[in-house]
Amino acid sequence: MYILHIGNKNYSSWSLRPWLLMRELDIPFEERLTPFTVGASWDLYRSFTPNGRVPCLIDDGWVVWDSLAIAEYLAERHHGVWPVEAKARAWARSAAAEMHSSFTALRNLCPMSCGLRVEPFPMPDALKHDLFRLGDLWNDGLARFGGPFLAGASFTAVDAFFAPVAFRAQSYGLIFDGAAAAYPQQLLALPAMQEWYAAGLAETWREPDHEAEIRAAGTIIEDLRASA
Repeated sequence: MYILHIGNKNYSSWSLRPWLLMRELDIPFEERLTPFTVGASWDLYRSFTPNGRVPCLIDDGWVVWDSLAIAEYLAERHHGVWPVEAKARAWARSAAAEMHSSFTALRNLCPMSCGLRVEPFPMPDALKHDLFRLGDLWNDGLARFGGPFLAGASFTAVDAFFAPVAFRAQSYGLIFDGAAAAYPQQLLALPAMQEWYAAGLAETWREPDHEAEIRAAGTIIEDLRASA
C-alpha cells in the first residue's frame, strides 16, 4: 500500500493535493502526518524524503516527492487522475502546472489555515492580479468542459491542485466572478474535503511561523480550531 507523508492539515496546502486526489479516487494509502516543527521541519522530513518537504509518496520503498510528480506517478497506475479526452487532459495539466508554479502573492498574502476566518488587509495589486487570473482560469475551464469540475463532470487532479484555494476563499472571504464564484463551494462540499477540514479543526498543534504569517495577512475574526 502507498504511504503518503503529509504535514498539519490546518496549514499544509501542498499536502492536501495528493491526499484529496487519492481519497476522491478511492486509491488506498496509509497516511503519516508529521507536524511542522519550528526551525527543524527540514531535518525532520529529511528522514523520509530527500527534499525535506511534504507531501511525499512512498510506493514499496520508492520515494516520489513534490505534489505534481506524485499526481503524474499515480496517473501512470490509476484511471481517472487526469481527464480521458486529450484536449481536456492538456488543459487540466496546463492549469495544474500554473497553480503549481504561480500565484505567489496568493500563497504569501493568504496563507492556508483551515480553521481561521480573517479580515484581510487591503489587497496589493499583485494579489488582485492573482485572484483575477484564478477566476479567469476557472471560468475558462468550466465553460469549455461544462463543469461542475474544471475539466468536466468528474473530479480530477486539476481540481485537487486548486483545492487549497477553496479553503483560502473560505478563510479570507475571497470572491470570484461568473461561474467561478460557486467553484470553491463545489470543492468544499466534497466528502474528502470535509474529512480534511474536520481533521484540521481538531488539530491542537500551533506552529509559530505559520501563525505569524496569518496574523500578517489580516485581522483574525474567528478561530474555529480546537484549543491548543
